[in-house]
Amino acid sequence: MKVRVVFNQKGGVGKSTITINLAAVAAKAGKRVLVVDLDPQANSSHYLLGAGLDLAKPSLLDFFDQVLNFSMYAKATREFVHRSPFERLSIMPSHPQIAELESKLESRHKIYKLREALNELANDFDEVWLDTPPALNFFTLSALIAAEGCLIPFDCDEFSRHALLGLIDRVAEIRHDHNADLAIEGIVVNQYQARASLPARMVAELKEQGLPVLDVFLGASVKVRESHERAIPLLILDPSHKLSQQFSDLYALLK
Repeated sequence: MKVRVVFNQKGGVGKSTITINLAAVAAKAGKRVLVVDLDPQANSSHYLLGAGLDLAKPSLLDFFDQVLNFSMYAKATREFVHRSPFERLSIMPSHPQIAELESKLESRHKIYKLREALNELANDFDEVWLDTPPALNFFTLSALIAAEGCLIPFDCDEFSRHALLGLIDRVAEIRHDHNADLAIEGIVVNQYQARASLPARMVAELKEQGLPVLDVFLGASVKVRESHERAIPLLILDPSHKLSQQFSDLYALLK
C-alpha cells in the first residue's frame, strides 16, 4: 500500500483538487484507493461525497475522539472508511470539530496513531492519499509521519516560491526524526499559465536550484469549479478535458 501526502502550509494552492483528482486517476487505473481528509475545512470530503457527507458517520472526528478515549471495544479503522459514489474510491471524511481536539492530541503524544491506523488497512487498499490543512500542525505532522511520498503543490506565486525551501527542510527534518521512509516525490506546478512569462521564469528558476519539479504542469480552468460544485472529480466529469489529461500524465510520473 502506497501512502502519499499532499502538503503545503500555504492555503489556496490546490491541495484538495490535486488529492482528489490524482486519487480518481488511480481508481480509474484499477487501484483500490482511500482518501484521508485531515483538513477541518473538509474540502476533499465535500468534493467526493457532496450532500452525502452529512450521512458519512463515523468520521475522523470520531476516530480522533476514540484515540483520546481508550476503550477495549474500540471501532476498527475500516469502520471510519466510507465508499464514495465512484468505483474503487473511498474516503475517511473530515469534520470541522477535529480542530478542537488538536491540543489534546498533541499533549498526549498521539502523533503516530494515524500511521498505526493506516497499517491496519494495508490489505484493503493499494493507495492512500492524505489531504492536509494549510498549516504545519498536529494533523499535517501525522500525515507526514504516515506517508512514504510527499507532493508539494506550487502555484507560481512569489510567496510560494520563498516558502518552498522551508517546506523541503521541514520534510527532511520529519524524515530524519520520525519517518525514514518519507521522500519528496516532486513539486506539482498548479494554476500554470503557459502564455505568461512569470510562471515559466519561476519554474525555470526552481529547476536551476535543483528542486524536484515534476514535468507535468497543471493548468487553470473554470471546469474545476464546476467539478467542485457537482462533487465529481474532473477526470470523471469530463475525461477529455485538457486538465483531466494533465492529471493522468502527472500520475504516470509517480509510478
